[in-house]
Amino acid sequence: MPAGRDSRRNCQVSVFRTGALAALFVLLTVTAIWSVTLGTSRIPMADVLDAIFAFDGSHEHLVVTTLRLPRVLAGLLAGCALAVAGAIMQAVTNNPLASPGLLGVNAGAAFAVVAATSLIGIGSSGSVWFAFGGAGAAAIIVYGLGSLGPWGAMPLTLVLVGAVLTMFLTSLTTAILIFDQTTLDAVRLWTAGSLSGRTMAQVSAVAPYILIGLGAALVFRRQLMTLSLGAEVARSVGQNPLIWRGLAVVIIILLAGGAVALAGPVGFVGLVVPHIARLTVGVDYRWIIPFSAVGGALLVVLADMLGRTYFASQSFPVGVTMAAVGAPFFIWLARNRVGRAP
Repeated sequence: MPAGRDSRRNCQVSVFRTGALAALFVLLTVTAIWSVTLGTSRIPMADVLDAIFAFDGSHEHLVVTTLRLPRVLAGLLAGCALAVAGAIMQAVTNNPLASPGLLGVNAGAAFAVVAATSLIGIGSSGSVWFAFGGAGAAAIIVYGLGSLGPWGAMPLTLVLVGAVLTMFLTSLTTAILIFDQTTLDAVRLWTAGSLSGRTMAQVSAVAPYILIGLGAALVFRRQLMTLSLGAEVARSVGQNPLIWRGLAVVIIILLAGGAVALAGPVGFVGLVVPHIARLTVGVDYRWIIPFSAVGGALLVVLADMLGRTYFASQSFPVGVTMAAVGAPFFIWLARNRVGRAP
C-alpha cells in the first residue's frame, strides 16, 4: 500500500507540473501576441495575426513585422536564455545566488561587445562571437578565483568574486563609453538592457545559438539534476562531474552570450525565475529548466510591456524594469534563502 500511495502521489505531482507548464505556455503565447498590439498606436490582435500569417504589405503589417514582432521575439529569446542559464548555474555551483548577472557573465559579455565596437566597429552579427568570448572568460575567471583556497568554490565566495568582477568590468565599459562618443551613441540603450530597435536580422543571427543552448539544456536536464546533488552523488551513478560541468559552462556561454548580444545585459532574470520555478515545482531540475525557459520569456515580455505602457516610450530599457523587480527579490533571497538547499 505505501508503494501504491507513493506511485499515485508521484503521478498527481507529474500531472500538476505538466498542467502548470502547459498553462504557463498558453499564457506566454497570449501575452506575446498581445504585446505586439501595443505601441504608439494600438493594432488589433486580428491584424497582428494577419500580419504574421497573411502579410499584405500594408502599413500596419509592416509595423508589426519590422518593429514590434522582432522586439517581442528578442524578449522571448533573451528571457528564455537568461532564466535557463541562471537555473543551470545554480545547479552546477549549488549556489542559490548564482545567475549570469551576479557572477559576472553578463558584464563580461557586455564589456567584450563594447570594447570590440569601439576598437574595430563590429556589426550586429559579429557581436555574437565577442559576447560568447566575454561571457566565457568571465565565467572561467570567477570560477577559477572562487575555487582558490582549501574549501573550493563556496557559494558566498563565488558571489563575492562575481560582484567584484562585475563592478570592474562595468567600470571599464563605462570608461570606454565616456571616451568614445560614437560607441556610446551606438550602444546607449543596449548597455541598459533594451529590446528597442531590434531587427529580424539581429534576431535571426542570434537565435540559432540560443536555441542550441536551450535544446542542450532540455536534453541533458537529467544530468544537470544529478550535478545539483553534488559531485559525490554524480560519481556514484557513474557520471563524470568534470565533463558535465564543462558541458554546462558551454551551454551557459551560448545562452548568456546570445542573450546579451541580442538584448544587452538584462539583470535579475536568471536569479528571479529559477527560484519562482523551484517554489512552484520543487527542486527537480528536470522540471525547473523547462519552467524557467517559459517563465523567463514571460517575465521579460511583461517587463517590456510594463515599461512601454507606463512610461509611454518605445525605447524604455527593459533592464531598468527588471532591476526594479529583481532588486527587492534579491534582498529577500539573500536574507531568507541563502544557506538552504537550492
